[in-house]
Amino acid sequence: MGIASIEAGEARPGAKYDRLIAAAKAIPAATTIVVHPCDEGSLRGVADAAEAGIIKPVLVGPSGKIRAVAFKHGIEIGAFELVDAPHSEAAAAKAVELIHAAKGEMLMKGSLHTDELMRSVTAKTGGLRTERRISHVFVMDVPAYSETIFVTDAAINIFPDLDGKRDIIQNAIDLYTQAGFGTLPRVAILSAVETVTSKIPSTIEAAALCKMADRGQITGGLLDGPLAFDNAIDREAARIKGVKSEVAGRAQILVVPDLESGNMLAKNLAYFAKADGAGIVLGARVPVVLTSRADSARSRMASCAVATLYADGRRRRTQPAAA
Repeated sequence: MGIASIEAGEARPGAKYDRLIAAAKAIPAATTIVVHPCDEGSLRGVADAAEAGIIKPVLVGPSGKIRAVAFKHGIEIGAFELVDAPHSEAAAAKAVELIHAAKGEMLMKGSLHTDELMRSVTAKTGGLRTERRISHVFVMDVPAYSETIFVTDAAINIFPDLDGKRDIIQNAIDLYTQAGFGTLPRVAILSAVETVTSKIPSTIEAAALCKMADRGQITGGLLDGPLAFDNAIDREAARIKGVKSEVAGRAQILVVPDLESGNMLAKNLAYFAKADGAGIVLGARVPVVLTSRADSARSRMASCAVATLYADGRRRRTQPAAA
């Protein structure tokens, strides 16, 4: 099931997420291992996504505490499988075990700290690592921009090197194509300027990443960089500065130089441009829904929708073709 594109110029808040959530409702719910959902926000987000038919939750954590939170806030969890674990660290470890046992298609963060969950996911022994670098993508619905925009990596890799950025870009491209957003996404590799200069190392890495795409080391997307933010997302800014490419002014994936700049960009979009942001971690054996305590119910739902669409796309790619 593809995600219908939003008409250019449509600026209604949440319009793109409406399409995203509708697409996720149209496919089978993904069995989701939810780690330590011990506060109202995380547990209600799970219940809402389950009621919408997007996920089929398996709750992992202190069963008494989870039931108490559900009772206190009137959240119905009677239909959910509940796996007892004494505390958050044990819940994260147990969740990873359940993924290894093929009991779930994706993970979802509850009320534990991100680093607690990611320690179990990235553990060298018994974790969920693959040959690909693990990275994070914000899938953002910016009312003033016609495209659903990806920002990566703004949450996991602090100062990624060239090889790390290659994996970050490939993870984002795979999410875009396998979750049904479209084909050949336009990838802008951001820096402060659009020219290559030895004074700004990120411009050199951007140029190298574009050449890596030319040589088939990054596949499935159209890359351009370095691009400043204005000429990545605004056609008139690109025209004025003489930047001519299929990506300039029309970017769908924004690749930031480092976590600091990415985090500030994503939060600027959220608080100044009133964008919604769904968060997902890629590069592990399964997608990880990474929510924040500050996330709205809508953002939590959209995060589940993105991960479910991605899991469904991966499942269909690995299924043998019908005779």
